Amino acid sequence: MGAGATLGHHLLKALVEPGRRRFARHVSELESVQRARLARWLSAAARSPEGQRRGVRADWSWEEFARQQPVTTYADYATALSAQRQQRQALLIDSPVMRYQPTSGSTSAVKWIPYTRLFLDELDQVITAWVGDLYRQFPNQGHGTHYWSLSWIPTALRGQTAGDINDDMKMLSWGKRLLAYLTQAAPQEIALAETSEDSLFATAAWLAADRSLGFMSVWSPTFGIGLLEQMGAWRAELAEVLQRGDWGARAPRMTGVPCPRAPHAARLLAAWNGVPDGGFFQQLWPELAVLSAWDTAAAAPWARRLQGLLPHAAFQGKGLWATEGVVTFPFEGRYPLAYLSHVYEFEDAHDGRVLAPWQLRTGQEVIPLLTTGSGFARYRMSDVLRVDAPLGQVPCFTFLGRNDGVDLVGEKTSAQTAQAVQDSLTLDGALPVTLLALDEARRGQPGYVLLVECDGTRPRAALEHDLARQVEQALQANFHYKLARELGQLQPAACVALPHMRAIYLEQCRERGMIEGNIKIEPLRHWTGPAPAVLRDALDGCVLSAA
Repeated sequence: MGAGATLGHHLLKALVEPGRRRFARHVSELESVQRARLARWLSAAARSPEGQRRGVRADWSWEEFARQQPVTTYADYATALSAQRQQRQALLIDSPVMRYQPTSGSTSAVKWIPYTRLFLDELDQVITAWVGDLYRQFPNQGHGTHYWSLSWIPTALRGQTAGDINDDMKMLSWGKRLLAYLTQAAPQEIALAETSEDSLFATAAWLAADRSLGFMSVWSPTFGIGLLEQMGAWRAELAEVLQRGDWGARAPRMTGVPCPRAPHAARLLAAWNGVPDGGFFQQLWPELAVLSAWDTAAAAPWARRLQGLLPHAAFQGKGLWATEGVVTFPFEGRYPLAYLSHVYEFEDAHDGRVLAPWQLRTGQEVIPLLTTGSGFARYRMSDVLRVDAPLGQVPCFTFLGRNDGVDLVGEKTSAQTAQAVQDSLTLDGALPVTLLALDEARRGQPGYVLLVECDGTRPRAALEHDLARQVEQALQANFHYKLARELGQLQPAACVALPHMRAIYLEQCRERGMIEGNIKIEPLRHWTGPAPAVLRDALDGCVLSAA
């Protein structure tokens, strides 16, 4: 690690430490802090055109705000956001829009989230506390460089970002950001490459070149696994690039992207057989101290696989972040509410009551409602959390899964049900990718298909038959599913097991317009229309469970 990175760590640590202490100092003042956050939001919203149209008043109390403002979703802001982008004005809230961040959820629709100055300040509060705690919990990661993943933008959308780079460090204030860049293993210019694949190749090259890598942060563990696997597939080309210090045939598509030179890494890559292996990656990154990724619900088995590829690094989960805002983050070994950032309410997942964060009780299952500096008010997330013991007065949470379900014919299958089904399976070494709800599973009829990734050396038919039977049995515990099956509305559950199922799934998500890096392994997906061609042959040949 160079002198610049060492200085960057020293100064950044000093700069974020007050934020860590501030978060810890006020954990017994939850209600007063949250009421103050709402007062600030109301003042800014009441000055905006949309706030005035909606009748927002700066003098509302917490209780009056909850009475006057409905729970919302992205659809409630789509028209105003379209006008806001076209007119280049801040319509939702009185705060300058610094950029728009594209995101995608369980559907293909791309949502454009406004990152205002106020919203970025809210994010800076939580990232400062998180990074400060990282230095405290894992001091060794402060001795190496850091990789914070980009939120990859599909090639087709790159012309719509107005030159903005989806750089996770841009959530920090400019001063902390400049210091953070001094510690980075991969330069932000890699997002300037012509295509997503070229950006990924540039990332792999810079990471392979960096023997002092100390911290790696990715959101989805499948993205991290894919990156390591791609290094194996590209090892010969990477070795040539790192030996010469130029991009070779990719150079015309890499304008503005610097190329690293690392003969030592080139020799390691040239001698590698390409099979991802913990021993190889320990040779490549001997200083790697911390790996960070999602590790809950459907991401759990994939997080374990990623950890197995980098076993010499400590592991830290992410908490609950979304492009629309942050709910929890890792702090002192817990996942507390980011109470210094947005305004938070919680809907009871069972009876629909909406509660303030100081009204929550341990063991409740709740859905977050966020009021943020982007201008969103009481924005309903699609996530279910369990309330854990508090940190001071601040509730901590465990992520249980998403709340958006599937209803092909009235069977009302929830993501939580799908997760419970997968948790109950005897997988015999296979890894679940998703429970896929298809409008046309077989013979033009709807049904559910479990997608799993398996060892290519084992016979598939017996595994598929057994897993299909287990899935069908578990789903039939749901009254509405059982009724739909008895009425012939749904086909019996099926299973397709393929050695590269994760890659097939991710490619299908990309084809549906979802954004690389935001794509997660979800317990339940609904793909409309005919089954994808890439699955059709396997699906037609698979064995259905007993009816």
